[in-house]
Amino acid sequence: QVQLVESGGGLVQPGGSLRLSCAASGSIFSLNAMGWYRQAPGKERELVARFTVGGSTNYADSVKGRFTLSRDGSKNTAYLQMNSLKPEDTAVYYCNLRDYRVPSTGDYWGQGTQVTVSS
Repeated sequence: QVQLVESGGGLVQPGGSLRLSCAASGSIFSLNAMGWYRQAPGKERELVARFTVGGSTNYADSVKGRFTLSRDGSKNTAYLQMNSLKPEDTAVYYCNLRDYRVPSTGDYWGQGTQVTVSS
């Protein structure tokens, strides 16, 4: 089993910054990729940013230039640096780890961390 624990959410004013962390533990397999999704009230969960299995990064258009995804492989930890935050970034942010082995065991999710951008 894989466990994902997020931290770093909170309340921030527009234009502020937050850094989210996601620590993976348990039976971590080598062929995986981590990322972040978010879900605002009344909306579907959407991609924010994620690594590909090849190590590159994909960002949602709405966060390009403001958010940066990084990782510490030795610690199985992924980070999301969020700058220039906007009220529309308010959501619960979920860490994701995807299994790219064949056959895959699918996606693993953290419990979510609330990010609120408000003055």
